[in-house]
Amino acid sequence: MLSIDLNCDMGESFGIYKVGDDEKVLDYISSANIACGFHAGDPSVMNKTVSLALSKGVAVGAHIGFMDLVGFGRRNMNISPKEAFEITIYQIGALYGFIKAEGGNLSHVKPHGALYNLAAKDKNLALAIAEAVYKIDNELILYGLSGSELIKAGEEVGLRVANEVFADRTYSDDGCLTPRTHKDALIKEGTIAVQQVIKMIKEGIVISTNGNQVNIKAETLCIHGDGSHALEFVKKVRKEIELNGIEVSAMRT
Repeated sequence: MLSIDLNCDMGESFGIYKVGDDEKVLDYISSANIACGFHAGDPSVMNKTVSLALSKGVAVGAHIGFMDLVGFGRRNMNISPKEAFEITIYQIGALYGFIKAEGGNLSHVKPHGALYNLAAKDKNLALAIAEAVYKIDNELILYGLSGSELIKAGEEVGLRVANEVFADRTYSDDGCLTPRTHKDALIKEGTIAVQQVIKMIKEGIVISTNGNQVNIKAETLCIHGDGSHALEFVKKVRKEIELNGIEVSAMRT
């Protein structure tokens, strides 16, 4: 039976303010990537999100990014591999404290935004992140864009990796995500998103914005939790996945 991990970026708010509807979305996903305070999140939100995810049996991962609250971690920053190594360890350590306090286990690590996209292409940056994850816990799973340098780096250092695909993003001919600055970067129609998801999981291909067929490996599917219709979207995707005979299951079971 085909299976897919359904993950969502979460805890990307501050204090009393809330983005999306994390608590309800948790009922439909298998893994949560929780912001560690650099691109979003704070101690209060991290604590609450970790507690909620663990109470619902959802695998918890560290969502690491650039120190860029104003730009939500989506602006490119010129950092060295050494700095990438250090910010990875710092952020994982911050989230791990909350997970440990709740009696849970850290499942995986996933970079966010600009850091994610840069690590998908920059081998040295990708290796620095992978080595940091490995040194903290070599049983952690490293999430990265399907077929990217980050996936290759994770495999090289000896980590288990998860090739990630996206429900609501379009793809370029090279298998990378279409930059958000492009008008056709986001898929806003649920039916089209679901069709893309099923094709990626069942056939291992995605159609690029130029209409070309791109080979892809789908092990974990990201659904963004900060959209205005995030809850309805995740409900629809999960329902259609299961109707197509695909099981939803966390990478670490």
